[in-house]
Amino acid sequence: MGALGALGAVALGGALGSLARHGVNLAFTHSLGRPVPYATAMVNLLGSAAIGVLAGLIASGRLTMTPNMRTFVFVGLLGGFTTFSSFVLDTLTLTHAGDHALAISNVVGQTAVGLAAVYAGYYLATR
Repeated sequence: MGALGALGAVALGGALGSLARHGVNLAFTHSLGRPVPYATAMVNLLGSAAIGVLAGLIASGRLTMTPNMRTFVFVGLLGGFTTFSSFVLDTLTLTHAGDHALAISNVVGQTAVGLAAVYAGYYLATR
């Protein structure tokens, strides 16, 4: 796969994933009057379910994808929709590899460090 092919796959997929995410935000704003936290939760759940189904289909041999298609779907489309799906797939991959300690550390560490980073960033930006 050429670099331009991969970059194009990421760019197109990312654009479509971001548009889909915005569509979910608009739908929740229209139906509930506000998207937070419901739209984010829905995006994370949908993205996680989609990446799980696709990874399972590929692992079972029932679905094949070219490298460019994988890049388009996993990195671009789902990455633009939600990076949470990649995070949970990484955790599943670690668990399937038998690296349970690293899987748990991944969940706890990224959650704790992510919360600390957002609080620190917010604190620094409001001072």
